[in-house]
Order: sequence, then structure tokens, then C-alpha cells
Amino acid sequence: MTAPDTILINGKFATLDPANPAPEAVAITDKYFSAVGDASEILNSAGPSTKVINLSGRRAIPGLCDNHIHVIRGGLNFNMELRWDGVPSLADAMRMLRHQVSITPPPQWVRVVGGFSEHQFAEKRLPTLDEINAVAPDTPVFILHLYDRALLNAAALRAVGYTKDTPNPPGGEIQRDAAGNPTGLLIASPNAGILYATLARGPTLPFDYQVNSTRHFMRDLNRLGVTSVIDAGGGFQNYPDDYKVIQQLHDEGQLTLRIAYNLFTQKAKEEKEDFLRWTKENKYQQGDDYFRLNGAGEMLVFSAADFEDFRMPRPDMAPEMEGELEDVIRILAQNRWPWRLHATYDETISRALDVFEKVDKDIPLEGIHWFFDHAETISKRSIDRVAALGGGVAVQHRMAYQGEYFVERYGATAAESTPPFKAILDAGVEVSAGTDATRVASYDPWVSLSWLVTGRTLGGTRLYPDANCLDRETALRMWTEKVTWFSNEIGKKGQIKIGQLADLAVLDRDFFSIPGDEIRQTTSVLTLLGGRVVWGSEEFGPLAPPPPKAMPDWSPVNSFGGYHKEASVPNTVQRAAATSCGCDIGCAVHGHDHAQAWTASAPVSDLKSFWGALGCACWAV
Repeated sequence: MTAPDTILINGKFATLDPANPAPEAVAITDKYFSAVGDASEILNSAGPSTKVINLSGRRAIPGLCDNHIHVIRGGLNFNMELRWDGVPSLADAMRMLRHQVSITPPPQWVRVVGGFSEHQFAEKRLPTLDEINAVAPDTPVFILHLYDRALLNAAALRAVGYTKDTPNPPGGEIQRDAAGNPTGLLIASPNAGILYATLARGPTLPFDYQVNSTRHFMRDLNRLGVTSVIDAGGGFQNYPDDYKVIQQLHDEGQLTLRIAYNLFTQKAKEEKEDFLRWTKENKYQQGDDYFRLNGAGEMLVFSAADFEDFRMPRPDMAPEMEGELEDVIRILAQNRWPWRLHATYDETISRALDVFEKVDKDIPLEGIHWFFDHAETISKRSIDRVAALGGGVAVQHRMAYQGEYFVERYGATAAESTPPFKAILDAGVEVSAGTDATRVASYDPWVSLSWLVTGRTLGGTRLYPDANCLDRETALRMWTEKVTWFSNEIGKKGQIKIGQLADLAVLDRDFFSIPGDEIRQTTSVLTLLGGRVVWGSEEFGPLAPPPPKAMPDWSPVNSFGGYHKEASVPNTVQRAAATSCGCDIGCAVHGHDHAQAWTASAPVSDLKSFWGALGCACWAV
């Protein structure tokens, strides 16, 4: 009998296996769980080279899987982005911005690209253009807020060349002052094309920097307990050119996530040609357990894309939608390729189902794992139609970021089941959860899990009654075993079970017992991918490989890392302060030595007292 490579003991294992819900120990052999059960029996199987890891009573869960994220595109840009994800106040966010502006060399931009909502800030507002211009008079600053708007300072307007003579593009508005000059506010009306097209005008990273950037993005996902993702493609993400970085990381054995990717068409009216070519040149599921083709979408045809911006009225899809969508669905069905379709509103979903039902009469869809993404306002009738065709629904936590806007437009009663994930579950339809990160919602799975359990937005608004919230085990299954249907990997991962891939996260707190308002602060202290340690902190830090320094040197990652957690405030301060003060203008103590003042074990309250006594606000950076 082969001795295990690794044994995990003294943990609270949430296996999600009903036949073995709470074992004492877990063994891993050759990338798979090889024993799950009695501690003494498993320890007796250890050999001379077996690594035994004591979890010290911590909660262990299957590795999390995001059903919808733009990780490939996000990785190319992660090192250039200042992340406001989880930052508790606008004052904190602006201090971060000031610091980043001070170290970003020309002609580079400072960009805050999604992942936050004004409602998360204590001030409940976005920065004004005057505030941004005061912080950054010469460095271009681009701030993307959800799907609805972007804020550009004067330097960014100059960099992109927007003047009083620049016309509004289709579907977007360049806000102007009384003299007709752009103010710096770009509005999506009704779609985000203007926002993304403007962002695309900024500098890009060289290839080797993009490799480094993608590694850092994956590492931050590992920090949050994520081990698998389904990449939904994305605007300005061309296949195969923009997949070269992730392919190289795969070929070099440096992926720390399992990535199933969908192909996303990029040119309106040329969608059919794309899918004819792709289905001819590629095979569904080509690749391996680390990097594999998962099908088509989320963009199938541009005429069916109902971008959600709840500040705007619901857009009506073009009359040519059905014909163009049918052409693509027939290609996919004939080639037995699964697909995913971005659809916010039931009106779009109903029309798409008309097409799917028509194709099904000629080419049965049975066995094809197709599904709708988002589906915020899907009706009971549409849920039943999805069930009849054997499809699924992939929900994401976009309402956690903009539920207040939905309530303002449609009312609190309508918001109570938007999306109706509980009703979808009860109907027996395949359903799972994800984020839609990074340009709208954040990539933090714990925001999604908090939203599923508590029904609250980042701003604290209670959207859902208890009847449309999930218990914690069901919510966790939405992020683990239930995602496997959407990637055609049922039984391969998603549980801590003999024979499944050894993907696992050990948490810094017990998800099953902490207060609901604490769920969002959860992180992993130990993350395993196929039994390999890809992230470790606290007592498990020495087990993990050290990260490379983020490239370029001025990368926001080197100062602030990625997702902000309350528990990580001291580390954020340490990184930023060691580089530069970053205080507000008017701080009385620019000269004191933050690095000497820092004590790694000091609690936040002590740091506040220490630096506050000096008259310095740097602790809040």
C-alpha cells in the first residue's frame, strides 16, 4: 500500500459528503484524497516522507470554485489596478489613491477598476471629480464604478483625447459642462461599451509583467480559499492571443487555480463565423484538469446582451436577436458544445428560451450543460422552461453591490427575490454561485457567501427575507460541488471525498459558527490544490512558496495587496508606510519612521493610538 503524501489532522472537516460529514483526518496521495476518516488509522498509514499537518482545530472546506469570473483578463491587468474591494470608507480609498499617484511614473495611469460600490463606504458616495483632480493633477486616474460610470481626472481626459469635439459613442455618454467640454464623467447608457473602450486606451503591461500579474491575481484568489474557476471570457479578450499568458503558466506548471474557460465572441455581426471557426479548430474539453475548454459564451451574440445597470431602464433587445442567436445555438448544439448566455432580465431569458426550444425540436439538447448567467429577474415560468430543457442558472452576487439601485427603481418587494436562487434550487434546476469579477463585483467569494446567507448588500441593506436566503451548508455547496455540473466535472471535485481532487481550504474562522456580519472577513490560512500548498499564512506560512515581487515596482500590489479585509489593515499599513507616508495633506508628522514604529503583533487599536497621538492618519492607509 502506498503511503500518503500528506495527512491533515485535528481539523473540523466539512466534507459535504453526506455519508461522511465529519471525519477526524484526511490523507492525500498523488493529488487525490485517498483516505477520509479515523485519525489513528490514517496516521498508521504514514510513511517516512509523509507530511503531517496539524490544523489546530480550524475549519477545513473543499476548495471554492467561482462559476463566473474573468480571471484570464483580470490577470493581465491585476498588477496595474488599485483595488478598493472591501475598503470601508472613501477617506481610506482616497488616501490609497494619493499614495499610488505619488509613486506611479508617467505615462502610466492609476486605475481603480471595479470590485467596489459607493454603498460600502461609510460616506455612501463616490469621490467628486474635484477631489480626484486635487489628488492627481498630472497623473491619469481612471475609476470604474460597476457597469454604470467611470470617473476620469483631467490628466486622463488628456491622455484619451476626449475634447468638446468628441462625439458620444453608441450606448454611452460623455458628460459635458455648460461650454461643452468633457467633465470626466462617462455614463453607460445603456451599456458599458464606453467605459471599457476608454479603459482599453491605457498602457498595457509587457508580456513577462502580465505573467507576473496573473500569478499575483491567482495567489490572491488562493488567499480567499479559491482553487477553481470558470472563466467567462470578456470584452476585449481575444482568443487565442490573450490566452498566451495563462497557457505559458499552465505549460510551466505554475497555475495555482484550475481554469475551465469559455470562448466569448468579440465582434457584432461576426459571431456566427467565430463559432463556426472555433468548433472546427477546437474540441470541447480539450486540455486537462488545470486548463480546459468549457464551451461558448457568455457573449453568444451582441443582440442578446442585456447589460445590467439598475440606474437605467431595462433595455429591449433588438428584433434580430432570435435569428442571430438561433444561428449560433444550432452550431453549438450540432457540435455538442455547452454554452452560457449573459441574461439579466426575464424578458431576455424568455426570448432566448424560445430559440432554445426551437433548436431542441431538431437537435435534442439533452446532455448539453448549457445555462443562463446572472438571471436576476428570471420568472417562475422561465425557471420551469429551463428545467424542461435540462439547463441551469449560474447566479452571481451583483445585487450585493447594487441592490440599492434596484430597490430605488423597482421597489423593495421586487428585490426580495432578485435573483430567486432559493426558488431555482427548490425547482430542481442546476444552480451555483460566483462573482462576475473583476470589473463589476469583487472576486471575494466570502462577499457572495455572506449575501447568500444574510441577504444583505455591502451597504447593509436587507434585500431578502429568510425565505430567499440559504443556510450555510447549502450556500457552501453553491460554491463547491454544485459548480461541477457547470464545468462537467461532477464527482471529480467539490467535496472532501476519497477519489476526488485534493483541493481544500483551511479557514481563519469557522464559517459555520461566526456571526453573519463576519462572514465577509473570512480568508484561508492554508490552501491546497491537488495536495500542493499554494497559499499559507499564520502558522502555515512556511509551507507555502514565497511570491515573486509584483512587477512593475510601482504596482499597487506591492503597497496594498488585493482584496482588503478588516483583519489585514495592519499589513496594508505596513506595506504602504514602508514605501511612503501617504498621509492626507496637512499631516503634521511626515518625518516619523513608520517602519520602526510598526510592531507585527500590535493590534489595530494600538496602532491607531500610537500614530493618532502623533497627529498622523497613516494608520488608515
